[in-house]
Amino acid sequence: MSDCCQVPVERQKYRSQLLCRQCGSEGQPVDRNTIDALLKAESLSQVTGSQYMFCETPHCPVVYYAEDGSQFRKERIRVRVGLKETEDPIPLCYCFGVTKRMIREEIERAGRSMAATRIRAEVKAGNCRCEVENPSGRCCLGEIRQAEKRAAAERTGRQQSFARS
Repeated sequence: MSDCCQVPVERQKYRSQLLCRQCGSEGQPVDRNTIDALLKAESLSQVTGSQYMFCETPHCPVVYYAEDGSQFRKERIRVRVGLKETEDPIPLCYCFGVTKRMIREEIERAGRSMAATRIRAEVKAGNCRCEVENPSGRCCLGEIRQAEKRAAAERTGRQQSFARS
């Protein structure tokens, strides 16, 4: 796989007690390249240059925040932030356009999803750009695999429920 979907050593070591002022959760560090690529043009002048964090709390409207108090909410980001969305389309893979709905539909149609397999092949081919496409700045493969498992379990649950009826 390309370096795109590998966690850099410095990111693995970095732990912060910097909490989101909106929800109180600890975020994950995000590179300035991600911020620059995904903020709407009118918000770029408000980037202070300090270390930004990505807020992973689904119900929190803040996407990026910094120690100096600056923050950027969902409406200031050029793309939909999948983990903060509740209505389709809910993006999972920003590089290759995979949504939760696409995974559910593939499982309904074929009995399983091949999204993770397709994405791994693209990553291996060097076509991944997570650091500038994904608001978290990280690889989507973990979320894709989780979504595939959840959708498969939901389908199995519906089939069992239907069989008992």
